[in-house]
Amino acid sequence: MPTDPLLVGRVIPDVLDPFTKSISLRVTYGNKVVNNGCELKPSQILNQPRADIGGDDLRNLYTLVMVDPDAPSPSDPNLREYLHWLVTNIPATTGASFGQEIVCYESPRPTVGIHRFVCVLFRQRGRQTVYAPGWRQNFSTRDFAEIYNLESPVAAVYFNAQRESGSRGRTMPNQNI
Repeated sequence: MPTDPLLVGRVIPDVLDPFTKSISLRVTYGNKVVNNGCELKPSQILNQPRADIGGDDLRNLYTLVMVDPDAPSPSDPNLREYLHWLVTNIPATTGASFGQEIVCYESPRPTVGIHRFVCVLFRQRGRQTVYAPGWRQNFSTRDFAEIYNLESPVAAVYFNAQRESGSRGRTMPNQNI
């Protein structure tokens, strides 16, 4: 019996309760497909990913949440969960770009240790207004789902990232103007 990668990576129970995946969620950064537990470099995740959503009933709407449960460091995650992206009212069979962005994408910049970045997809009970939280740190995916009466997650995927060593020839532009 295969082991659920969300359990292996401790996404369940750190971010989510156990659930049954019922539709597809494909997250890509450029040509890199996010597979559970894969490692991406911060330079690969600077720009907002493409998130494609499956499903078959075009009347269904979905909410996508992206969090870092390891902020600011995996050994002391006192900002868990850090909200990186929030999009609601995404129609089935489309992608996040067809939804309403509530919290704009903030590229992950882990400084200490290996961080997990979790994308969770919820089915909504209908079109709804969602308000942006006042801050990104200490977000709770579970509380958010409860407040907005979202159903159990229908899909989730996560990747790992850690600080890149060395500047590899990259320099910061001169800020003196």
